Amino acid sequence: MGSRFPSHQLSNGLYVSGRPEQPKERPPTMTSTAMPYTGGDIKKSGELGKMFDLPVDGSRLRKSGPITGAPSRTGSFGGATSYSGQIMSNSVNRVSSASGGIPGTGAVKKSNSGPLNKHGEPVKKSSGPQSGGTISRQNSGPLAPVLPTTGLITSGPISSGPLNSLGAPRKVSGPLDTTGSAKLHSASVVHNQAVTKLSEEDDYSFHRSFPKPILWAMVLLFVMGFIAGGFILGAVRNPILLIVVVILFSVVAAVFTWNHYWGRRAITTFIAQYPDAELRTARDGQFVKVSGVVTCGNVPLESSFQKVPRCVYTSTSLYEYRGYDSKPANSKHRPFTWGLRSLERHLVDFYISDFQSGLRALVKTGYGARVTPYVDESVVVDINPSNKDLSPDFIRWLGERNLSSDERVMRLKEGYIKEGSTVSVMGVVQRNENVLMIVPPPEPFPTGCQWSRCILPASLEGIILRCEDTSKIDVIPV
Repeated sequence: MGSRFPSHQLSNGLYVSGRPEQPKERPPTMTSTAMPYTGGDIKKSGELGKMFDLPVDGSRLRKSGPITGAPSRTGSFGGATSYSGQIMSNSVNRVSSASGGIPGTGAVKKSNSGPLNKHGEPVKKSSGPQSGGTISRQNSGPLAPVLPTTGLITSGPISSGPLNSLGAPRKVSGPLDTTGSAKLHSASVVHNQAVTKLSEEDDYSFHRSFPKPILWAMVLLFVMGFIAGGFILGAVRNPILLIVVVILFSVVAAVFTWNHYWGRRAITTFIAQYPDAELRTARDGQFVKVSGVVTCGNVPLESSFQKVPRCVYTSTSLYEYRGYDSKPANSKHRPFTWGLRSLERHLVDFYISDFQSGLRALVKTGYGARVTPYVDESVVVDINPSNKDLSPDFIRWLGERNLSSDERVMRLKEGYIKEGSTVSVMGVVQRNENVLMIVPPPEPFPTGCQWSRCILPASLEGIILRCEDTSKIDVIPV
């Protein structure tokens, strides 16, 4: 017999009034991964290690069972998010696709599963009407690693180093052979504003360092002495004045010749005997000499021939010997002497750690700064027509610079200052907030006369950089 009130039977056989409850939609099943303590090791952090193409220690990962009844995570638009498919260890592609959207709800659904195209990438699909703020987003490509902050102050733009603005290594597409990579490196050094290119004129020269007013005054006095001595000799037949002028001229000429050949050694002796200053107590604007260990900045150099990495100064010089009928290396090359044919000398900003106080200062020798280097060079290759074929690296080096390798006697010298070398720097202290720098002095620094060595006064321009032959000295690891 029927009843006006609806009723239904439960699973235990009891009849109750009312309509049966509609079955509720089961919430999505979620799985979680219990991550162990990694101790800061990215290789033990599961999927994070796979994002950076690092091998993952799978023995420490545990998979927990399904979690039921967990609330579904919704995005900012209120849509459900689910992830499925296989995570590739070689690349990380994030593809978001919207399918079957309900109008007016603004639902967003992300999925990493589906068909692949011919390039092996997920196909971006969208079907059904979309309205109300439905968003479809696709992110692809490897993620750039976030480098830790080191506190190292570097000079120059951030785009000039080996890393890009995000801290990831720069990419160079296409294969490069040895010649191509050398030309690419040479071109990058030439066009980099952070690199100072030094020429032969930046080297020490007694004629350029000697004060010009004193030189022209001495020339004028000797000219007047020769004229007066010749006039007296012709008028009264008295050669005394002319003899005195000739003796004085011979003495001055001998002193100038001595300074021409021994002036560089006298300058290096002056630098070695100049007292070291302590950066901790140095005043702003004080001219000091600092000796310490070199650390590279953000633009390290590489030597031209020997390919020594992480250098702050490189110099490669090619000399030729001119015989009786040989070709000159340059316009000023005299017979039976060595003449400079090619010179490559580069310098960048670097750091120096003071031996006296332990402080570190930034030496501003890059970006076209005025620098006078006193860096010893060592002979790398001696080439003559008989052993020219015994050095293929030297022939390759000449070919990269379009230099001929015909029947000539050549000598290649190379000098460099690499990271960890001990150098002496002379310049002006400049304090800019918490940054301690050594910059070129505004005026040349005079050395004064060294009477015990018969050395005339000379002027040192810019930052003075002194380093002995680093190929014979062990560097300090930094």
